[in-house]
Amino acid sequence: MMPNAAFPSHRNAGIDLLRGVSILLVVMNHIGLRIPLHHTGLAGVLPAWFLKALIYNGLPAVYVFFVVSGFLITRNALQRWGTLGAVHLRDFYVRRFARIVPLLVMLIAVLGLLHELGVHDYVIHRSTQSLGGAVASAFGLYLNVYEAHTGYLPGNWDVLWSLSIEELFYLGFPLLCLLLRRVRFMAPLLVLLVLSLPYTRGLAAGNEIWMEKAYLPGMSAIASGVLGALLAARWQASASAARAMVIGGGLVLTGLLLRGDLLWPYLGNGVMLLLVLSTVTLVLGLHARAAVAPAARRPLPGFGWLRACGRLSYEIYLTHMFVVFVAVDLYRAVGRPLATGFLWYPPILLLAGGLGWVVARWISQPCERGLRARWLRSASTGVVASGRVAT
Repeated sequence: MMPNAAFPSHRNAGIDLLRGVSILLVVMNHIGLRIPLHHTGLAGVLPAWFLKALIYNGLPAVYVFFVVSGFLITRNALQRWGTLGAVHLRDFYVRRFARIVPLLVMLIAVLGLLHELGVHDYVIHRSTQSLGGAVASAFGLYLNVYEAHTGYLPGNWDVLWSLSIEELFYLGFPLLCLLLRRVRFMAPLLVLLVLSLPYTRGLAAGNEIWMEKAYLPGMSAIASGVLGALLAARWQASASAARAMVIGGGLVLTGLLLRGDLLWPYLGNGVMLLLVLSTVTLVLGLHARAAVAPAARRPLPGFGWLRACGRLSYEIYLTHMFVVFVAVDLYRAVGRPLATGFLWYPPILLLAGGLGWVVARWISQPCERGLRARWLRSASTGVVASGRVAT
């Protein structure tokens, strides 16, 4: 099967940048819960609403990840197999397994050891929880359900809730493709799932954890990315349309991240739907712009570090809490100087990115290459397929 020409094989610098912004917001959120920016000396210089926006957008950032994930997984499937009805189950699962599981297994092993050693910040201490329950829920793709019933797990465990949603998507997506086979059957279901987001979030009212981490709202965000990729495969946007989508989607998304709180009294959970739709508009525009305007493929100068964070977003996401916990312990040990608390952010962000790079360089990427070289062979040529996908 020839690759789909609508999906060029190069990485999209704009999408990498978007993922970099998202992982930055996630890490900022986890620092901000412990060293609130609006309680530091910056409060006398910058407005509180802006400082809060920098540290309290962790959940919206994860939803941006969901949209991008749905788009890229669908894009790569179309590029590799031509149509979703031709998805090769074994190849799809091997690629996802090689990318996700090695680092996840290592992380859970380390967290389990730290729990058994009684290391501060890593002990699962709630009477309703146990190490066995956390491990089973992480590998069983229901850690979000486990937390909804038992309470928050320690920070390094807590971040795994989003994997419960994404990995369930990875399991079900190729099966749905093979079952429905045609876009005209799949698209209406995806549209309904996307539009159901405000309703399904509303169903979780009364359980704060489940409102954040329920399956269906997260799947709605992923479904919007899938729809975006299907649209991109069938519609070649003009340069002006691509530019309009980038500007419009980017402005709405930025506005929601900065002052989305002003819309909640009027739109309620509809704010999250608007965030998802603006994100997929931006992603679709970035993709189309790179296809129709070669100059747009050139990375924006000065943001290489942020694009690199986007490429390493999985590694940074799973490991950044190790850096956050150590830094916050040091911050507390020196007396919690709130006035200069903002000065702790840059080194934490730098170290979190560095740790993500080390983990990718020496653990996840070698494991991914090794597993693909061993298990992933082209059904048509028998040649080992070891190249990485841009996910």
